[in-house]
Amino acid sequence: MGERISITTPDGNFDAYVARPAQSPAAAVVVIQEIFGVNQVMRDITDGLAGQGYLAICPDLFWRVEPGVDITDQSEAEWKKAFALMNAFGVDQGVKDIQATIDTIRQDPGCNGKVGAVGFCLGGQLAFLTATRTDADAAVAYYGVGIENRLGEAEGLSRPLMMHIAEEDKFVPKEAQAVIRQALDGKANVQIHTYPGRDHAFARPGGEHYDAADAQAAGERSLAFFQTHLG
Repeated sequence: MGERISITTPDGNFDAYVARPAQSPAAAVVVIQEIFGVNQVMRDITDGLAGQGYLAICPDLFWRVEPGVDITDQSEAEWKKAFALMNAFGVDQGVKDIQATIDTIRQDPGCNGKVGAVGFCLGGQLAFLTATRTDADAAVAYYGVGIENRLGEAEGLSRPLMMHIAEEDKFVPKEAQAVIRQALDGKANVQIHTYPGRDHAFARPGGEHYDAADAQAAGERSLAFFQTHLG
């Protein structure tokens, strides 16, 4: 269903997976990867957004470390590689690459000019930073790891942001969740949804903590949010 395009930066080019909707022009959504690269899960999410009428694009944000990463969460060796990639990844440069992705897809003939973003895990933190640092029109963060360390940027949060937090997330402990809520609750442009009993990556199909009902609930909330802010 998808295609590959190249995105140009001052440091070089990187690939992105693109899925196009049946009708265009349409609003675009940048899908921000987990620590497993642009794998089948990310491509399926991208395809699914296209099926909902969005021009969806998933950039290879690990390209500066290792281009073309496509691994799963199904083996210890893959987990070790994923964490090594995450540790080598530069978040600040990654946000700049997201802005380059936004610029590229916004200029695509199939885009109507509106661009949102949705990110998962590491991508959840990047989605938060997309809302504070880029000109994306809206962003959704699923179980973002490390956001509690980035809350100094909350003052610059001018874009609509939705967050999905797993109450039992082993990577985002309750203390971190409390800090996030203290900083962001009450902001008119922020919506936070907490999922009781859920662990990290509850919306990752095939994952250890996947929960179909809450994944569907979060997905429906995200789509409604995009419909509101992207049209």
